[in-house]
Amino acid sequence: MPGTAVIGLQWGDEAKGKIVDLLTSQHDIVVRYQGGANAGHTVVVGDEVYKLSLLPSGVLTAGVTCVIAGGVVFNPAKAIEELDELESRNVEDCDNLKLSDRIHVIFPWHFAEDRALDSNTSDGENIGTTGRGIGPCYRDKVGRSHAVRLGDMYRSTFREQIEHITAAKNRVLASMFPDGDLQPLDAEEIFEQYSAFAERLKPYVADTTDYLLTAAESGKRILFEGAQGALLDVDHGTYPFVTSSNSSGVGISNGSGLPARYVNKVIGIVKAYSTRVGGGPFPTELDNEIGQRIRDQGNEYGTVTKRPRRCGWLDAVAVRYTTRLSGVDSICVMLLDVLSGLDELLICTAYELDGQQSTVFPSHVDDVRRVKPVFETLPGWQEDITKVRKLADLPANARAYLDRVSQLVGVPVEMVSVGPARDQTIPVSPG
Repeated sequence: MPGTAVIGLQWGDEAKGKIVDLLTSQHDIVVRYQGGANAGHTVVVGDEVYKLSLLPSGVLTAGVTCVIAGGVVFNPAKAIEELDELESRNVEDCDNLKLSDRIHVIFPWHFAEDRALDSNTSDGENIGTTGRGIGPCYRDKVGRSHAVRLGDMYRSTFREQIEHITAAKNRVLASMFPDGDLQPLDAEEIFEQYSAFAERLKPYVADTTDYLLTAAESGKRILFEGAQGALLDVDHGTYPFVTSSNSSGVGISNGSGLPARYVNKVIGIVKAYSTRVGGGPFPTELDNEIGQRIRDQGNEYGTVTKRPRRCGWLDAVAVRYTTRLSGVDSICVMLLDVLSGLDELLICTAYELDGQQSTVFPSHVDDVRRVKPVFETLPGWQEDITKVRKLADLPANARAYLDRVSQLVGVPVEMVSVGPARDQTIPVSPG
């Protein structure tokens, strides 16, 4: 019974959606288990480009059941928007979607709180929230008193629940927006709006924990689709410049409800370089012409937010750390074609901190900010590789780059992507 997980190993945006899409046909079920509508992914099918932020990438493959599990925080309006668009484009298998009744739901007060709390670090540096209410919803989930799960929206107590929470949130928001920049929330309006959402989504709502446990026990092939990247893990990333969930491999079980023994293989997704959105340390950042070239060549602008991403050389210290953290068996190197045309390529192989060299990724964000990357230089290649379909046809310097990445990270390269289309993927080692 193969259970496979796809995990981003950097700060997100590693092109996980493409690999999930390629692997989906080999599985019976695809599970999105954490994050929310802040995690955009782009899938190219033929001439069609699909941009999703909440629905699993697997929804584009016929005959596969897609599950949004209880570890996700859920924007029902966004889910309906994506469902409507897919149906308008004749994607036929949206009926195979299952939404956990344990999902925590994002409400208008979460968006307002996100606006107010974005710049709350001691030095005022922006944490990098997308403003989608993700963090405040997770905060309410842990706090419990003001949390609403999807299953609650079908209970007779839902109106009373909304009235109680809205009254409490209005008091909090009044103190967060003392200049009157936010109008008080209307409980009745919210109730009516979310009741309509509930009615539209009702056919998809299920106890996905029981469904997945039964499926795993009966030998179904399950693909776990991670969101964001492991360096954004709330417990193990560059805290506080992280997301609000466990985005590394350690989050699979608690988000999906399936024990770890059902995950037989973990594939790590790595860009051939590094990117980051928002604040936080970025040791290999290139705030220069090369960084801008990578940004333009790689179209490094957010799928969800359109924000320009910070770009830099590949950081093998960070990727080796997240590879170990997530129990990765092999990696897929994405966007290798973006590096074509550069005379030389740099890879960070170690950090220097307080006069000492180390290959250990620091646990404190201040130390990550202070490290000096130790670079190794490799020769680049000039050829356009977007039409290459076999490893042997890649330029020798491109193959040498992949070999060195594999050596530094400590696991084999399984696939290489040289463009966004499904067929622009080169197998390297047995999957």
